[in-house]
Amino acid sequence: QVQLVESGGGLVQAGGSLRLSCASSGRTFSSYTMGWFRQDPGKEREFVAAISPLIGSSRIAKVNYEDSVKGRFTISRDDAKNTVTLQMNSLKPEDTAVYYCAADRATGWGTSTRFEEYDYWGQGTQVTVSS
Repeated sequence: QVQLVESGGGLVQAGGSLRLSCASSGRTFSSYTMGWFRQDPGKEREFVAAISPLIGSSRIAKVNYEDSVKGRFTISRDDAKNTVTLQMNSLKPEDTAVYYCAADRATGWGTSTRFEEYDYWGQGTQVTVSS
């Protein structure tokens, strides 16, 4: 069983930055695609970003972003520390949501945007952006 614990949420003014981290238990973190999703009350869970396992000798991962966060958010992973990070810059009020970390144990280097394909979830961390 994999446990995911998010941290780093909070209240920030529009235009500000936050850095979310997700710490994972277990010894197979490096083989998982890791994703970030967000959800507002009454709305469906929305894809934010995903990062594949590191690929071969290049040690480069594939990344995928939801269109509204491209150029503002950056996802990264540190397999030595079993963590995935979401750096969020130029935050907007519409970024306000609970942010969830998720792990997809499927093999390969996919970066799925579908929450149904993720197997493990954190408890979420609140991000609030004031105007």
